Amino acid sequence: MKSLRILDIGHRDSFKKREMKLKKILTLTILLMLTAVGFSQSRKVADRYFEEFSYVQSAKLYKDLVLIKGDSSQHVLTRLAESYYNNSNTEEAEIWYQKLISNFNEKVEEKHLFKYAQALRSNGKYKKSDSIFLRLTQAQKSSLNKELKKENYLLDYTNKEKRIGVRNLAINTPYSEFGGFLLNGKAYFSSSVANDSKKQKLYKWNNQPFLNIYKAEESIQTLEGSKQDTILVLGNVQKLGEPIASELHESTPVFTKDGKTIYFTRNNSEGKKVKRSKKNISNLKIYKASYINGYWVNVKELPFNKDEYSTGHPALSPDEKTLYFVSNMPGGYGQSDIYKVEIKGNDEYGEPVNLGSDINTSEKEVFPYVGNDNVLYFSSNGHLGLGLLDIFQAKIKEDGTFLSPENLGYPFNSKKDDFSFFISENGKRGFFSSNREKGKGDDDIYSFFIYTDPPVCTQIVKGVIENNKTNTPVDAVVVKLINKEKEVIAETISDSSGNYTFKDVPCNNTYTVTATKLDHRSNRSIVRTNNKRNKEIIANLKLTPLIIGNQIVIKPIYFDYDKYDIREDAEYELENIVTVMTNHPELVIKIESHTDSRGRRDYNRFLSDKRAKSTRDYILSRGIASNRIESAIGYGEDNPLNDCVDGKKCTEEEYQLNRRSYFYIVEGSESIEIRQEQEKKRINRRFTTRKSNFLEFLSKNLKKTDRSLRPEDNKCFKEKDSDCQKLNKNVKLNYKK
Repeated sequence: MKSLRILDIGHRDSFKKREMKLKKILTLTILLMLTAVGFSQSRKVADRYFEEFSYVQSAKLYKDLVLIKGDSSQHVLTRLAESYYNNSNTEEAEIWYQKLISNFNEKVEEKHLFKYAQALRSNGKYKKSDSIFLRLTQAQKSSLNKELKKENYLLDYTNKEKRIGVRNLAINTPYSEFGGFLLNGKAYFSSSVANDSKKQKLYKWNNQPFLNIYKAEESIQTLEGSKQDTILVLGNVQKLGEPIASELHESTPVFTKDGKTIYFTRNNSEGKKVKRSKKNISNLKIYKASYINGYWVNVKELPFNKDEYSTGHPALSPDEKTLYFVSNMPGGYGQSDIYKVEIKGNDEYGEPVNLGSDINTSEKEVFPYVGNDNVLYFSSNGHLGLGLLDIFQAKIKEDGTFLSPENLGYPFNSKKDDFSFFISENGKRGFFSSNREKGKGDDDIYSFFIYTDPPVCTQIVKGVIENNKTNTPVDAVVVKLINKEKEVIAETISDSSGNYTFKDVPCNNTYTVTATKLDHRSNRSIVRTNNKRNKEIIANLKLTPLIIGNQIVIKPIYFDYDKYDIREDAEYELENIVTVMTNHPELVIKIESHTDSRGRRDYNRFLSDKRAKSTRDYILSRGIASNRIESAIGYGEDNPLNDCVDGKKCTEEEYQLNRRSYFYIVEGSESIEIRQEQEKKRINRRFTTRKSNFLEFLSKNLKKTDRSLRPEDNKCFKEKDSDCQKLNKNVKLNYKK
């Protein structure tokens, strides 16, 4: 019975425990279900904002999902990174793309690797970005792949031959301004500057007001006492009113030369009502209006617009017979392509034609503009550049095809987005837009002047470095160009063929070219430049090796007659021995000294021995340890190199051949080649790093060109937000709504 009761009690206790456990499991299950529902709902809300292009809000929600709710799924990390990327916040985009790749590696799509590489580029991390691009293009024999493999390719993206003045315009605000089209003394551009209305709508993509088209009066000012003597200034800003203006986006205006027709971009709409695609997207369309009797009238959309995709960014050819534009219509190469269409007149147009794969890539091509020189300018993040969107140029050939696009380079391009390029008919001034660092707002308009200074006279100094003994090329030689003030003005290294080159050497000067390499005797050459531009001056140099076989080889050491004191000229030569032994601390040497046959044999042996020991003592006095010189012995006339012996009359040259000293390496020779190879790698690495340091070049030059010489242009370069707010208030007073 007892055993049964115990069993019964045990059974009842077990039942109670199970009952409590079931309650806990049920409670936990409900909590997990609620949490899952919460996760699901939060993700759905974030997804909805993302799909509506509300990237500011979607970034906040996705970040909360990761940091607060612990959702680090591939979907959430991808969209969090994309939300930041699409709003040009590349610092945050880099962080989350990196986490995405770290967590999911091989599962990450190539398009996201591409965006990660672009974010790195925008943040100045070119080396890491290039490694990703190379991986993405490895299977393709593309120009992008070839360009990336080109040593120091970034240095090609500079405009060294031109003096270009760039200014951040005073009309820029903390909001977004971009574009710039000059016509009859006025500039037309787009801005999202806020008005004073409390009910003003905000664009969810970036939480800024909708864009409008403005015009401003152009003037050119001279800067007193400045080398950059002229700048382009805009003032008296006015908004284009109805029917051009609406409550939606209007931007990127382009005009016919007579000013009577405008093409511009606007949200797809009918009256004041937004029209949406089947996917509930408000796409963009190109509209046209006419200027009649002082008013803009007859606003109408172009016939090739469609509700299901966007068209925008119109641009006219110089003869105004072709309209270029951007679209994401089906059948293109990438996210957005550049197209052209024939303008037939009477509101009739041909069929849109894609500009092809030479221009368009798998990414974005936007903001076309055709200059008076029949060159297509456009922005792209698919062609290799300095950052995100870069400005490119492509010459239009007579048959309508294009030469390969070329990067417009610094200062037009930067690490960030650079776009909306315009250049005047004379090719001397214009605008571009950028969200580069040190701007006043989101996107800013920059004016530029290409100055026509007298060409600077420079020449090229080049040559070949060869081994003096074998006449073979010597690589990894440090070559310096030194002016009359003993200043090093340029430095380079010889390549595998022994070649070196100094470009842009100022004319009408005298320079010294020096060549140095470990375990070689240094050499130098004097060069003189004249007044002929781009002339090549050849300065070949020979280097004599100091180590040949098992000897340290120097020029003969001379002593005064019947003396063994070390002369000054002998000290100069012995310094080469000291240098070699200092560079190779493992070396142990022995010294042999010889005389010619003139004089008594026993005295010659005595004298040569004294000279050998004087040589040893000098080397020791220069800091070399005594145990590193095994012996210093004089052999007199006993070992002649020729038949100039006692009793034979010889020439002075024949006698001199027998007066010599030898410095034999008896220990440590195996370390010489290793150290020479290490030094060669160090030198190559040093100069590769120096030439590739494009970021240093950018940072130095951006400081010079981004800031305006006009104080009012620089207020928002200050760190305090209040400075920008004050500027915003001042700008609003000048913006007539």
